[in-house]
Amino acid sequence: MNAAKTESITIHVSTPAARAHKKASVEQQRKLDALLSLKLNEATQAKRPIEEIMSEVSRRAQERGLTPEVLESVLDEQ
Repeated sequence: MNAAKTESITIHVSTPAARAHKKASVEQQRKLDALLSLKLNEATQAKRPIEEIMSEVSRRAQERGLTPEVLESVLDEQ
């Protein structure tokens, strides 16, 4: 992600997600921001409805055992 081509936005996320982002190192935050940017681009340019994409991402995360609590735990270990 090129810093010259980025803008800051404010989004609402769950409390555990916000807490995990705040606790992450600067490098981890940068990677999370890049991942979110890529996913937002994918979702807005997709030919599928956003609801379908969100359901798929959620399903995949749950299949892999990712819950807000697990994410927070993983980031706490760093």
